[in-house]
Amino acid sequence: MIFTTLSMQDIITTLSVKAKGCEAGETFSFETVDPDIGEGYAGEILEIAGESYIYRGYKAWTDLSELLMCKMMTPEKSTYPLVKLHFKKLETQSSFHIASSSSKEEKYGVDSHFSQIHKMEEPAFLYYYTQALQNAKLSQRRSILNLGINTGDEFNVIKNSLDTHTYEKMKLVGIDHSTSAISCAKSSFPEENVTFYAHDINDLERLNLGKFDLLVSIGTLQSPSINFKPFFMSLVQNYLEKDAAIILGFPNSRWIGGEMIYGAKAPNYTMSEMSLLFNDVIFCKKYLQQKKFRVTLTGKQYIFLTATKII
Repeated sequence: MIFTTLSMQDIITTLSVKAKGCEAGETFSFETVDPDIGEGYAGEILEIAGESYIYRGYKAWTDLSELLMCKMMTPEKSTYPLVKLHFKKLETQSSFHIASSSSKEEKYGVDSHFSQIHKMEEPAFLYYYTQALQNAKLSQRRSILNLGINTGDEFNVIKNSLDTHTYEKMKLVGIDHSTSAISCAKSSFPEENVTFYAHDINDLERLNLGKFDLLVSIGTLQSPSINFKPFFMSLVQNYLEKDAAIILGFPNSRWIGGEMIYGAKAPNYTMSEMSLLFNDVIFCKKYLQQKKFRVTLTGKQYIFLTATKII
């Protein structure tokens, strides 16, 4: 199968049929003009040795592989000016979203499917999380509360972003429902300025935490067990200092077959459908603006809402 001047619309139709016919782990291949030969935007016509080709960069092909629930494998040089691309069908049943657990608390524990995910090794997550920390003026913060800390990866980025003196002067508190995840976090952060609780965040009052000047929560407040809007308003009213900042991460992706797949998944939809995501994001944005916060929205696979108080 060789694509020279076939439109992307026709290519998607053709490869969608191929992908649907593949079992998980199976690969299908095709040839196209080598992206290294051309430059410019997708759709440019290249004339090579009297033949016409439609140019598309590797990003176009990796995007397409993701849309087809595939992983693009290492390209191979073919007969000039062609390159052979291989799409491997993902194991769509290999996902923590559908994995079972002996208890709801340990769905995100150290022995769960979720523990195989390392968000900080995904540039599309780490870049925007680091950017959000910078926008929240991390180095000026005195106390940080993280809800849904799991094994502590988000604190590790904070620690690595600061000099030792600044970090040691901060108070960091992380809370998660998973006992095993919190045990792992405690072993990774023996410092006296870091405290972890294995606790249901619906019952924060029992911990008598006090107030913080930075709240971080990534992909936790949208859990089915949390009444999101009233819970969020309670956090802002009861757990933040007057000059506090907030970083919320809203998942706009799914973790499937070892890949972070773009697009939020809503109940009763086979496609990505982001109404619930945007509803929560815009609610928080409007509420915080009413409370005199400056709010920015960044990210892609995760939408990062960063809010800083207008003094």
